[in-house]
Amino acid sequence: MGSNDRQGAYASREEVPERYRWDLSSLFASDDEFERALAEAQSIPDEYASKRESATASGEGLLAYLRFDDDATLRLQRLWNYAGRRADEDTRVSRCQDLNAQVTSLLSRVGAAAAWFEPAVCALDAQTLEGWYRSTPGLELYRRALDRIRALAPHVLGESEEALLAQAGEMAAQPGLAFTMLNDADLRFPDAVDAGGEAHPVTHGSFVPLEQSRDRVLRESAYHSVYGTYGKVRNTSAALLAAQMRQLAFFSRARGYSSSLEASLVPTEVPVAVYQSLIQSVRRNAPAMHSYMALRKRALGVDHLRYWDAYVPIVQSPDRRYTFEEACDLMLRALAPLGDDYLATVRHGIASRWIDVYETPGKVSGAYSADGHGMEPLVLLNFQGTLDDVFTLCHEMGHAMQTWLSNHSQPARYAEYPMFVAEVASTTNECLLTRHLLSQADDPAERAFIINHFCEQFRGTLYRQTLFAEFERDANQACSRGEGMGADALSERYRQLCDAYYGPAIESDDEIALEWSRIPHFYYDYYVYVYATSFAAAVALSQRILGEGQPAVDDYLAFLSGGCSKPPIELLRGAGVNMESGQAVDAALAQFAELVDELSSLL
Repeated sequence: MGSNDRQGAYASREEVPERYRWDLSSLFASDDEFERALAEAQSIPDEYASKRESATASGEGLLAYLRFDDDATLRLQRLWNYAGRRADEDTRVSRCQDLNAQVTSLLSRVGAAAAWFEPAVCALDAQTLEGWYRSTPGLELYRRALDRIRALAPHVLGESEEALLAQAGEMAAQPGLAFTMLNDADLRFPDAVDAGGEAHPVTHGSFVPLEQSRDRVLRESAYHSVYGTYGKVRNTSAALLAAQMRQLAFFSRARGYSSSLEASLVPTEVPVAVYQSLIQSVRRNAPAMHSYMALRKRALGVDHLRYWDAYVPIVQSPDRRYTFEEACDLMLRALAPLGDDYLATVRHGIASRWIDVYETPGKVSGAYSADGHGMEPLVLLNFQGTLDDVFTLCHEMGHAMQTWLSNHSQPARYAEYPMFVAEVASTTNECLLTRHLLSQADDPAERAFIINHFCEQFRGTLYRQTLFAEFERDANQACSRGEGMGADALSERYRQLCDAYYGPAIESDDEIALEWSRIPHFYYDYYVYVYATSFAAAVALSQRILGEGQPAVDDYLAFLSGGCSKPPIELLRGAGVNMESGQAVDAALAQFAELVDELSSLL
């Protein structure tokens, strides 16, 4: 499967060959051009304020405002993306962090300057608005966008209150920003030591590969390195997470929502019942995970299964390493069922340097895909050459392709796809990669290895992300009730969830109870649940694509091209998946139980 050429061992960003660094020129050619554009954009808040009288005085005025808003949003997206990407390249560079802060401040001022618009739209007479649709060519395009605003009328405040909330946006972003600085810029982990006494650097990017090592001494050492470090800042971490949840509670109460969960989901057109039923389904199917952890304990041959044993493959296999080029080739073979046009665009993205490949000091941890209308998608990786990194590449390119197709199929107003479907394309790519690997596995041991990896995807995505979702829901509820949000309370809540989800086969400890303190997604406002629901949808979509061929591919590509032109539940229904019934989650979990049984037989 290729050899590890240690391409990722770079001491600085400047050492990384250009072909492995993303190209930001679709945003701005240079920092100087960006700063000129940022200076010019300082007038945007005044432009929003100047349109206050005309925007809802006539159909023509409304159309003119909406078109201006589209253009201004694109300008601001470009600024936000460039500043964010440059800041993430090296979180230690204060100049980039300052520019990012300036963009955040500008966005807050724009929000305040435009705060009058939604109350004004909600106040419009329905018959008047219908007349404008008929008499103003071009306004009909914006009907869905205006309907979505008017549907939230019970939660839209008066003009002055909306302006005040918008001004508070910059302050509300501070807990997440402070966590990023603590997590990515300031924290350093001690080296882990293997059974032979050799030291291994521990970083955000290397932690999971170390936890997958066959050397149990090394796994435990890396585990204590990471969680021991978070333990030293546990009170700071708890204060940051409490601040995040308190600002969510403030905004949800201000808008008259019953909870911050409702405040997060209702504007995205996702029923709260979908979130709750996900947790209920996974809880009902917890015995399958308990069986998997018991199988893991038997396969590893340990008397006491610990959390540093949770990631190591339970099937003996060669230490497979991939160069980035080999990973790309494998990805293209796996995604072949999606058609030549899809593959051609993926190749274009690789060649056009959509991807920032390797970990370097100060680079933000993890992986993501950044999007925006009128720009090339941008993908951040911290590629180490493992099979997990190949899956991450496929995952993030799924995001990038959904961005590309939506941008090329929808007007700017409807190009950004809803959060609820944001992880479907990425996870469908992962499922297709898994099915491709299984189709090539003739050896029972190799098949067992791949099934184990698929089981790990179920554990890491459907079970673990739902555990996160339940923790986030319950911690936010506790916060809104004024209950304890200190490190001890948060850790105890998290430990109880780990015990319930993973079962008695794995022994808990004080360090896994701190895992909440290293999860950046808890600062994303109820985002984690979409990983789980998207995984369930992706399992169904990948099965349909492989089983039905072109009709299913056509439906799927139409879904990827849909942006937010329809509610997310409808977009998925058009691709052949019904998420309202909960059947997709139960069906995926039933498949997981079958995989555990097959893996047990193979072993």
